Amino acid sequence: MSARFRIAIGGLASESCTFSPLPTRLADIEVLRGDELLDRHPYIAQVEDVAFEPLLRAYALPGGPWEARAFDLLLSELLAALSADGPWDGVLLDLHGALYVKGHEDAEAHLLASVRRTVGPDCIIAASYDLHGNVSEHVMAQVDILTAYRTAPHVDDDETRERAAHLLLRCLREGRRPARALVRLPLTLPGERAMTTVEPGRSLYARIPALVGGPVWDASLLVGYTWADEPRVGATAVVLADDVLSAEATALELADAWWSQRHVFQFGQETGSVDECIARAMQCAAGPVFISDAGDNVTGGGVGDVPHVLERLLAHGVGRALYASLADAAAVSACQAAGVGSAVALSLGGKLDPIHGRPLAVDAHVVRLADTPMTGPAAVVQIAGVTAILTARRCAFTTPEQFSALGLAPHSFHIVVIKLGYLFDRLRPLAMRSLLAFSPGCINADITQLPFHHLRRPIYPLDPEVDWQPAAIVWEP
Repeated sequence: MSARFRIAIGGLASESCTFSPLPTRLADIEVLRGDELLDRHPYIAQVEDVAFEPLLRAYALPGGPWEARAFDLLLSELLAALSADGPWDGVLLDLHGALYVKGHEDAEAHLLASVRRTVGPDCIIAASYDLHGNVSEHVMAQVDILTAYRTAPHVDDDETRERAAHLLLRCLREGRRPARALVRLPLTLPGERAMTTVEPGRSLYARIPALVGGPVWDASLLVGYTWADEPRVGATAVVLADDVLSAEATALELADAWWSQRHVFQFGQETGSVDECIARAMQCAAGPVFISDAGDNVTGGGVGDVPHVLERLLAHGVGRALYASLADAAAVSACQAAGVGSAVALSLGGKLDPIHGRPLAVDAHVVRLADTPMTGPAAVVQIAGVTAILTARRCAFTTPEQFSALGLAPHSFHIVVIKLGYLFDRLRPLAMRSLLAFSPGCINADITQLPFHHLRRPIYPLDPEVDWQPAAIVWEP
């Protein structure tokens, strides 16, 4: 059967912390081209009469702002492919929503406007977003479809990309576009305070499936990404519907429900200072007790080399502790040169983020050397009672398999420190107790301490007494 529709697949995606001193360069970005993208879109094998043509998707681990050269180069390549292989009936963009590029106040809006100019007004543009994306009116003006994750920790990324594709196909097959409504709330929260596994996030997100149907095509609540000093930062409600009235009413309902619960949002874990969390963990009879080094959370954009929590573990004289991990290529090289079984003096961390961390001098014993796809060259070292993982590049340990690749079993330790915020789904069953430490770093979970200058103000909780009435921006179908 010949294809009835042609749909291009692409995207540029990352979560960018504007407070990070570590830029995201071209070498830090993973680029998938052509059929390499298909693993992210397995559903297309089930769709008949449509030719999905994967072009380019670029992704970087959450980190600092993208260098403009890298962004411009990759966007130009995507636009050139769209131009050369067109015309297109649709474009399916796999985005995040929190990309920051030096020189661009709203990188996704620039990307989407560029795609729109390339493919023309008749082409349907659909975008899938992380629920930690920041949605501006400039973005909504360019897309026909925008839908976002409904879980944090994220377990529905595949489902969201598929939903975006099916909404795009609905437009093509029915020959129409939905009305769109956007409500921007004066609210910004760290993701650890807006998890969908605990209240009130669980109940708020549980409302969404019941709202979809009839005239409403889709609804999304986005927490936003708070560690970016941009005017577009903040929570949003996005609704697609047959008509403007239905889209507007549903978006206002979602936004009002969210706003009415703003005082209820709490961290999904016990919280405290680094020393308080270590002391509590040491008092627990059973482990492992997981401590999140939240200020240097690599999955949120932390640089991964702030050694403060490691220093405090040693100061407390802890035993049977696992520290995962510290990005320090020079320290790994020193361990490699010394060899397994050797004693080595190391100066750890404080190289990538000297603002929040200073080097920590330690005497270590090299336990193991490794090289894994995630870590690159790595070393496991023993420093007094702490087993520490050192890696050549920034990475976050989010699954048991990543530990076992280094010959480590978290359940055999009493304390496990990870450079995360909330625990990812694969780690939560391992934790007898989970604590979130307000540690130093560019991803400070106490956002009232961040040096914001460009946020739309007033905004909660930086301005706790803000008075707000929901208002929607709408676009006709």
